Amino acid sequence: MMSVVHRLTAGWLVDHLSFINQCGYEICDSFAYPGNVTLHTSVNSTGDCHGTSTFAATSSSRDGPIPGPGDAIETEGKTAKTRYVFREEFFDVLKPHIAAAPEQQLWQGCSEVSLTEIKANSNREEHQEGTKSGVGDSVASARKKRKRKCVFNQGELDALEYHSKVRKLIWEGTLHLVQEGLKSGFLHRTAAELSCRKNVILGHIGCGLAELCEMAKQFPAVNESDHQTVHVLDDETSIPEQDLLSCVTENSSNCAKIVVLMGQKYLVPPKSSFLLSDISCLQPLLNYKKKYDVIVIDPPWENKSVKRSNRYSHLSSWQIKQIPVPALAAPNCLVVTWVTNRQKHLRFVKDELYPHWSVKTLAEWHWVKITRAGEFVLPLDSLHKKPYEVLVLGRVQEDVKEALRKSEDVLPIPEHKLIVSIPCSLHSHKPPLTVVLAEFVKPDVECLELFARNLQPGWTSWGNEVLKFQHIDYFTLLQNEN
Repeated sequence: MMSVVHRLTAGWLVDHLSFINQCGYEICDSFAYPGNVTLHTSVNSTGDCHGTSTFAATSSSRDGPIPGPGDAIETEGKTAKTRYVFREEFFDVLKPHIAAAPEQQLWQGCSEVSLTEIKANSNREEHQEGTKSGVGDSVASARKKRKRKCVFNQGELDALEYHSKVRKLIWEGTLHLVQEGLKSGFLHRTAAELSCRKNVILGHIGCGLAELCEMAKQFPAVNESDHQTVHVLDDETSIPEQDLLSCVTENSSNCAKIVVLMGQKYLVPPKSSFLLSDISCLQPLLNYKKKYDVIVIDPPWENKSVKRSNRYSHLSSWQIKQIPVPALAAPNCLVVTWVTNRQKHLRFVKDELYPHWSVKTLAEWHWVKITRAGEFVLPLDSLHKKPYEVLVLGRVQEDVKEALRKSEDVLPIPEHKLIVSIPCSLHSHKPPLTVVLAEFVKPDVECLELFARNLQPGWTSWGNEVLKFQHIDYFTLLQNEN
């Protein structure tokens, strides 16, 4: 699997960008344009995604404009191929967001550090940040910073205690994987100096998907008995908003499609399906009548920074518990939940959420974010933000004998693994779990992602921003010679 660059006992070094681009987008099909010009619109897939066949794109109109310079045109029997690739500049994370002190850098080795020393490092980091931003501070706020230095609230103390337990596992495992990445050339110690690409600053991309879900609540009520459960994509591209928001949209072909929603184009991979809705409109997903062997959940956890930024809506713990996972899960379903570094949320998943869904907690894995040079994107002992996130893995509980019989063909879930990768600079674009979970589930299983922001071949995806990172502006259309 090319998107797994290295696999060691500690975990995997994963190439997120490679995974996206191995999922497709080579154009090869065609239909006639006026004047005997042909626009090629099917996209073949090569790589390790679940739906091995093809990606494709359809044009918005057979009577539309003549293809532009980026499109593939066939004349006099000669075919030029084009394909979509995800824009690699979104993965150009070359330097840490905050540089670690020399003694805290990955290469210095993982010395044993006490909780007291971690607190001191956090205080030092906070003092440095205060010095940087203190030019225009008032005397009162400066005093507040000095006072704040010495005091940790209970949530921070809990987080520090947890961090002290996992710190050595993360440091040593990441170091081994990074060393392999440097040996193979996937990572480069001089990456920051070598690159001259400018940072990408994007304006607003796509229509407001979350706002569209809110608007959908004003649509006339649909009679369940008369309404279709699934909207299957064919050659049409512009889908009525009511259809898109009231049933699961499925691309069952071996070709990708470009769908147009409120004038915006989105790429839909082959063998994928999705429902664009918020948590109040989950019934179409239940009507889809599928039971899933893998369910990945990335909840919009409530926290202070989310409230302040208003970047995306958050859900309370009570609302997250209402998600009908038991109704969606097949027997022995593997459930994976992304958790922020707040211990409150981690305890909630393990002690309340999973028991409520009859899921037994099996493991905690960590996603570690590094730069192209192999450094942590943030100091490992940073108080406010860590260079890692937590995944809690569990299985739906059932009859013990039946569970043992079904698990005979797959490896047991390891108690701890690392997924190390260069993160996408787009907010909350998580690395794919398809390749790392493959050895722990049977082939050809049904997979579901909840609160998804992108689509994958072989998966059903649900969320109020489910098409967000499928917008065509995140991709580049390449021109290839025969």
